[in-house]
Amino acid sequence: MILGRSERGKPPVEPVTLKILVAGGFGVGKTTLVGAVSEIRPLRTEELLTEAGRPVDDTSGVEGKHTTTVAMDFGRITVREDLVLYLFGTPGQERFWFMWDELSEGALGAVVLADTRRLADCFAAVDYFERRSIPFLVAVNCFEGAARYPAESVRQALDLDEDVPVLLCDARDRESVKEVLIGLVRHAMAYAADHRQAVPG
Repeated sequence: MILGRSERGKPPVEPVTLKILVAGGFGVGKTTLVGAVSEIRPLRTEELLTEAGRPVDDTSGVEGKHTTTVAMDFGRITVREDLVLYLFGTPGQERFWFMWDELSEGALGAVVLADTRRLADCFAAVDYFERRSIPFLVAVNCFEGAARYPAESVRQALDLDEDVPVLLCDARDRESVKEVLIGLVRHAMAYAADHRQAVPG
């Protein structure tokens, strides 16, 4: 194929890379979400739940879960030729929360994954990102058999600010997860623009 002058002289596009956190309670689907959308084989740090951890690991509502993330999940997705997202799934159990500060360093924003059957499990993640002024949205993982609630009902139950997006999703479905990630990027960009305007020049 013969290239025209403009194509020959065109430098390769260097994609913008953005870091996104995926947080939420234990067993809410963070590992599943990262795996559903990652274009590389996801890095997972899952270990089997043991009897020794039973007193501190609350498995009520997720009795069928036998593993837990002890460090992070990692995946990557190219949204456009010029935009690549790196996904870091945070551990959901309280005993691993000390890692959140390191994982959140340099993050554009966060997806807080929620399960309406155990909505209180995502309170800690919501509080964490609010206190640190990290933009986030809440993605309700619509589990089979779980009651469906309007986004506004979830917003009220979590006492979220009006500008925090609440989306319904299926953490197993690549297109559904992509919509959540694109929604977060848009929200984070708008959040950054608003805060720039709020700071006097």
